Amino acid sequence: MVDLQLLAYLEEFISVERKERFFKVLEERTKFITVAIEDVFQLHNTSAVIRSCEVFGIQNAHVIENRFGERIDKNIAMGAQQWVDVQRYENTKSCISHLRNEGYGIIATTPHDDSCLLEDFKIKEKIALFFGTEKEGLSAEVLQEADGLLKIPMVGFTESLNISVSAAIVLQHLTGKLKQQDLPWQLSDSDKLDKRLDWTKKSIKSLDDVLSRFNG
Repeated sequence: MVDLQLLAYLEEFISVERKERFFKVLEERTKFITVAIEDVFQLHNTSAVIRSCEVFGIQNAHVIENRFGERIDKNIAMGAQQWVDVQRYENTKSCISHLRNEGYGIIATTPHDDSCLLEDFKIKEKIALFFGTEKEGLSAEVLQEADGLLKIPMVGFTESLNISVSAAIVLQHLTGKLKQQDLPWQLSDSDKLDKRLDWTKKSIKSLDDVLSRFNG
């Protein structure tokens, strides 16, 4: 539960323009679609996917770091990690379990022939889009657990795209499609308040001093 008095107090320390920007961005944010990134080796690729999440209004991202450790480069993400909620997992099983408990269908992005083409994909429930490593793609575990397979149609000789490019294409297409449907895709009022408080705190220099004055 957000402390509304604290929020109102802290918002006095940011500009009216920034506050209005928060309102505008939050109206386009969604948790109906989320993204999971599995064991991506190249540091800049995970960071670029997080950036795409922010650009296309995806509020939550899930990063599986089983093999290669932390995979977010702040320089590549260009601050996107401040505005997107990133959850980290030590293995794929825990990530899938968490997402299922949150009511998400697991959708594996893969160039396999039996995958649904992006343009034909229908959003009927909350979905978690899984993206895999650059060379190997998603693990067998994800493919076996998936509720659906999705691929970007390609007509050239190359069989796959860079993960960050794939994510940007898929997210741009599906978020656009989602907003044309009569589905509860927007953040709840409580989620919006929570993010307003979080983002406002991140926008204030010497936050500890400001908070001490409020609490004192």
